[in-house]
Amino acid sequence: MNYWPLLGILLVVAGFALRLNPMLVVTVAALATGLLAGLDPLAVIATFGKAFNDNRIIAIVWIVLPVIGMLERFGLQQRAATLIRSMQRATTGKLLLLYLGYRQLTAAIGLHSTAGQAQTVRPLVAPMALAAAEKEHGTLDEETAETVKEMSAATDNVGLFFGEDIFFAIGSIVLIQATLATYGIDLAPLQLAVWAIPTAILAFLIHGARLLLLDRRLRRTRK
Repeated sequence: MNYWPLLGILLVVAGFALRLNPMLVVTVAALATGLLAGLDPLAVIATFGKAFNDNRIIAIVWIVLPVIGMLERFGLQQRAATLIRSMQRATTGKLLLLYLGYRQLTAAIGLHSTAGQAQTVRPLVAPMALAAAEKEHGTLDEETAETVKEMSAATDNVGLFFGEDIFFAIGSIVLIQATLATYGIDLAPLQLAVWAIPTAILAFLIHGARLLLLDRRLRRTRK
């Protein structure tokens, strides 16, 4: 058995440890792995091209990002903040709690790309959360503002991570199924997805409690 191709893993670890450009590190590691496995250089490049062609839908993000940038330039964040300031009962915690529920539910039915850090958190959710905090507590200091932004990003991560496994036609479920199959445990993807529901509920309750505690922390900070 040829173990030389495993050096590609060491290249990835070393590149990340040295904080080199991730795209460059992964590309060099993949090229090294292919060459060490005995593939012809042209065959390695052809494999790259085939993988890119098979997953070309990923390139759609490069179309979406300029659109979001243009919307921000013409006042998307300001409009979102103005909307929140007009709602008397809106608080940072309640707003993010609603977004958490939306993110989990949409991820659970496979709509992962309807929200995300670039699509919604930066242009909409974070500015709305900041506006809710400023409406209630006045101008925020830099540390408090960063905390609100961090919690906005974390809410998206928690909602997606614990919601997507409920959708049985996703890579993580297939990976779990294949791994269990190697140990003689045969489970259908739907069975794994069903057992992801309790975890998603607990994640919602735990992170939801953190969001409501954020409101209390903001009140204490501004006193």
